[in-house]
Amino acid sequence: MRRYDIITSKLYTKRAQTDNFFWLQCIAADKYAAFRIPVHITVMRNYDKERHGGRMEQFRLIWQYIRRHKWQYIGGIITLFTLDFANLYIPKTTGVITDGLAAHTIDRNGVLYNIGIILGIGLTLAVGRFLWRYFLFGAARAIEHELRDDLFRHLETLDVEYYNEHKTGDLMTRFTSDLNAVLIAIGPAVISAFDAVVMTVMVIAQMMLYVNLKLTLAAVVPMTLIAFGELYCGKLMQARFQERQEALSELTDFVQESFSGVRVVKAFVREQSQIKAFAQANAKAKKKNLRIAQLESIVIPLLDVVIGVSSLLTLLYGGYLVLTGEITIGRFVAFNQYIMMLVWPMIACGDAINSFSRGGASIKRLQEVFEQQPEIADGEHMACVEGLKGDIRLNHLTFLHRGHSEPTLKDISLDIKAGTTLAVIGRTGNGKSTLVNLLLHLYNTKRGMIFLDGRDINDIPLKTLRENIAYVPQDNFLFSDTLKSNIAFGTEDEEMDEIVRATKTACIHENIIAFPDGYDTIVGERGVTLSGGQKQRSSIARALKKDAPILILDDALSAVDTDTEERILQNLKENRRGKTTILIAHRISTIQNADRILVLEDGEAKECGNHKELMALGGIYKEMFERQQLEAAKNLAVSTL
Repeated sequence: MRRYDIITSKLYTKRAQTDNFFWLQCIAADKYAAFRIPVHITVMRNYDKERHGGRMEQFRLIWQYIRRHKWQYIGGIITLFTLDFANLYIPKTTGVITDGLAAHTIDRNGVLYNIGIILGIGLTLAVGRFLWRYFLFGAARAIEHELRDDLFRHLETLDVEYYNEHKTGDLMTRFTSDLNAVLIAIGPAVISAFDAVVMTVMVIAQMMLYVNLKLTLAAVVPMTLIAFGELYCGKLMQARFQERQEALSELTDFVQESFSGVRVVKAFVREQSQIKAFAQANAKAKKKNLRIAQLESIVIPLLDVVIGVSSLLTLLYGGYLVLTGEITIGRFVAFNQYIMMLVWPMIACGDAINSFSRGGASIKRLQEVFEQQPEIADGEHMACVEGLKGDIRLNHLTFLHRGHSEPTLKDISLDIKAGTTLAVIGRTGNGKSTLVNLLLHLYNTKRGMIFLDGRDINDIPLKTLRENIAYVPQDNFLFSDTLKSNIAFGTEDEEMDEIVRATKTACIHENIIAFPDGYDTIVGERGVTLSGGQKQRSSIARALKKDAPILILDDALSAVDTDTEERILQNLKENRRGKTTILIAHRISTIQNADRILVLEDGEAKECGNHKELMALGGIYKEMFERQQLEAAKNLAVSTL
């Protein structure tokens, strides 16, 4: 979805022009969803221009990279031009030898001299072809490298909302298949296009000036059909190639999800179902590929027919001119060689148009990524903040997720002093994770709602904010690397003393040293070789290694047994003195010793206090506590049977 599109439920828009801005006002069924978005007129015009722009608009992105390597392109094109010019002398020299032999005007030395010229030209062509490949292919590979780097760097700046709306498989296809199509368009296709144009012009000029104008026109006119046919097919190719890339993205995403969720597939015995679903996605991709193949299968026979007609006209009319004495037999031989030299430019022209069409479709898909701008970014006048102490204040915090009609959090006010342990509890879907995501500034909030150390969160540089918060998310994501590297991920060093200290605090050290490779154990993709509890404790160790003023544990102890949980909580209490800790949990046993406990219900702060105060209140917290106690008693009774 483009950043200019507004997609919500139950919304309608009003558009009004004010000074240099369009105001898009989206009004929903309730007051929380009403907001106004200023969109600069220039942006709107650029959007309209993009929608209706021609083919050259698609290459605007790539032009900035080509300019960086212009001297390599210039060197390659000059070399190619020189080679095309030298290539023209081979048919001409052959014609001289033929006429000389026919008229008995050339001796053995003359033949050897002309053969030597042909050999010299061949040597020049060999060296030149190496040089233009070195220049042009080198430039194309360098651009591919820079473009891939810039694409990844740009994706790293985008908000989590973008990744919620775009699939991994689609992004992977853009990184691989689309970039490869762009590489071909700016490398081999450029060579083919330039070589085809220059060679065609030079050969036709030589045919007209050296041989015969009428014969040249008779042979070349049929070839103009190829140009018109290739231009028409190029437009069709671009549309079909974009459809193919989209089908490939869907296929890649399906495969990626299937492999990532292979344990779920096997647990539910859904292998055959997945195979059938893959076959459907694969068949769709095959259908799109066949549409491209069908188009290509029309072009090649058309090319053969036109070249055949041109050759036939050359033989008939050229033979007639030889018989009438208008041209010599040597020049007729040279002319036939020139005709054969035009075969490659015709093929190259078709390949170039095909490659440019595919590259244009792929560049358009890459543009869609580059056009996405992060909604969360540092402003022009950010506060100079070197670090945070850990004071947090929520002031009537209200937050509405994109596309929702009801706010996730409603009017929450809370003061958290540095060094406080705050626990957040509530039923699933009541906004606990959203609250910590707002503290990490993963979503935008209005000014005046969240303050850290007395500063509005919107005035704190993102780098500073996130460097001072250690976060353990629910999914406990681990990279396919060693345990040591995973635990040290949030810091610049891998000092073992600090890593061991963190793992001991997280009660995972004993498990790690029991592995054959210890801290050098490769955990596999997403930590697949570890148990759920081991992954959670490794994630906790990674956060503790960062030693940040604020620590957030988002349901990070759910897969840990109660004894280990108690040990971890005790270690946190000892090691986090004077630092702010936020615990999110469903089990009251996890958070009952916290300094303050916030109870969320339907996105609202229903209760707040310590365990003793909330129990005395006799509200939601007490009800949850008694229910969990009853469930624990039932489980104990069952286990003793």
